[in-house]
Amino acid sequence: MSRVKSYQEINQRIKKGKAVVLTAEEMIDFVAENGVSTASEEVDVVTTATFGAMCSSGAFFNFGHADPPIRMEKVWLNDVPAYAGMAAVDAYLGATEESVDRGEEYGGAHVIEDLLQGKTVHLRAIAKGTDCYPRQEVETDLTLADLNQAYLFNPRNCYQNYSVAVNSSEQTIYTYMGPLAANFGNASYSSAGQLSPLLNDPYYRTIGIGTRVFLGGANGYIAWEGTQHNPLVERNEAGIPLGGAGTLAVIGDLKEMDPEYISAASIKNYGVTIYIGIGIPIPILDQEMARYTAVSDRDIYTDVVDYSVAALKKPTYGRVNYQQLRSGKIVLTGGREVTTAPLSSYKRARQIAAELKERISQGHFLLEKPVQGISNSRTFRPLKKRKED
Repeated sequence: MSRVKSYQEINQRIKKGKAVVLTAEEMIDFVAENGVSTASEEVDVVTTATFGAMCSSGAFFNFGHADPPIRMEKVWLNDVPAYAGMAAVDAYLGATEESVDRGEEYGGAHVIEDLLQGKTVHLRAIAKGTDCYPRQEVETDLTLADLNQAYLFNPRNCYQNYSVAVNSSEQTIYTYMGPLAANFGNASYSSAGQLSPLLNDPYYRTIGIGTRVFLGGANGYIAWEGTQHNPLVERNEAGIPLGGAGTLAVIGDLKEMDPEYISAASIKNYGVTIYIGIGIPIPILDQEMARYTAVSDRDIYTDVVDYSVAALKKPTYGRVNYQQLRSGKIVLTGGREVTTAPLSSYKRARQIAAELKERISQGHFLLEKPVQGISNSRTFRPLKKRKED
């Protein structure tokens, strides 16, 4: 039976520059050549990553007090509404919130990107005025450096697998998975597959609350399980979910992030989204973790779902793996061949995994043991209707 390593032991090796760190891609080859037992003994950390559209994201800001002060009740940043129902000069800007005048061309994600790029953003706020906060309106221009606090808090990132989207209807439809051409004209998917963090730790043994992560180029942390966390979906014999399963809520200092890893986007006839780069190190504590982190694209399957059906439960057209998806073509049930294209960037995910590997290897990034695991038994429920539609 192989030895079990501790976080402390691995961190000591990192500090001494002796840790063996591989990306998830490299781990696949290492295990194939040397076996799981040897991998668990010799490899200390495997780096995983993803770079894709993560709509359930946003940022908290503290603007500081004006003189005389104002309790901001409605806030706009570059004409994008932010939620101010918290305190006097705090606001939360959702990434998908759209500009009042420009609509889906510009939104919360673009404001976040502008701030990261050092651009000036216009703030406007109004209030009814109170005895302690008499001011009723304020307008000013500010940069990221002017803010007291600016941090990402993303309620749902890093989806653990996701379905492939197709369209069986007679017309193009526009979705968060991008435009889907009529009559199965294309298939869209969004996952880093074998590089994806939660697919390398399918039962969340090492990824939990308090885990230190690479978030937008800076150090961040997992704050909680993500919204729509759904660990009870069907899984294969290796424990890999066959559709959207676990998610993560993450937090990090926007002031320390790099615009190379945060990017705003607009999806035609759908709206604004934000691309976020996340990397998560996985400690190889034992043989089980070595086996999990050797998962390859050919082992990860997901369902092909018809997005033209306006219902929660949609028809499916077979199950495919990520090796097939990345080949550029898949074959649906019945033999129809469909061209595929990713909504996420595997190239950028590979870059992030390599960057995180470098930081760990140089002793600049230590592992943080979770203070609490995330649920393996959370039940995901649809919205309960009080009356029939």
